[in-house]
Amino acid sequence: MDFGMGSTSSSFPSSTFGYTYDVFLSFRGEDTRNNFAGHLYTALNNKGIHTFKDNEKLQRGTTIKSELLKAIEESRLAVVILSKDYASSSWCLIELAKIIKCMKKTGLTVLPVFHEVDPSDVRHLKGVFEEAFAEHSVRFEDKIDEVNNWRDALVKVANIAGWDLRDR
Repeated sequence: MDFGMGSTSSSFPSSTFGYTYDVFLSFRGEDTRNNFAGHLYTALNNKGIHTFKDNEKLQRGTTIKSELLKAIEESRLAVVILSKDYASSSWCLIELAKIIKCMKKTGLTVLPVFHEVDPSDVRHLKGVFEEAFAEHSVRFEDKIDEVNNWRDALVKVANIAGWDLRDR
């Protein structure tokens, strides 16, 4: 996967743009941490691209939610790895809503990766994505506006041209 960032950090200097991270990885750990997301993180770092991945960069004793949201704000790009259980995680959806907000507010570039899921299923909330939102609607019935915001964020990211990694 080529993001057109060159082979060294000098071709992609975060500090020049006022960013802490070149790339923020958003992914469902159970689905991709030990395979695709882990390999992508290693490859980006080997190219000198400063990448935030939750289990690597969180400081002990800090609040996970605020540190993750801050990392999104301080990133130049967000790679969203949409996998079969991504939408079942309310935390992934909170991250995604923040990513979409930063896309509009700070110009964050968002690159979706469809990891063994049909982009159309994500875009139209079919199958496991439909099931996940049915569960969220019940679980968070007192926060239905937030659930609707997550749904909108997922549809928005699914409508961005990305990489379909099915059967690869």
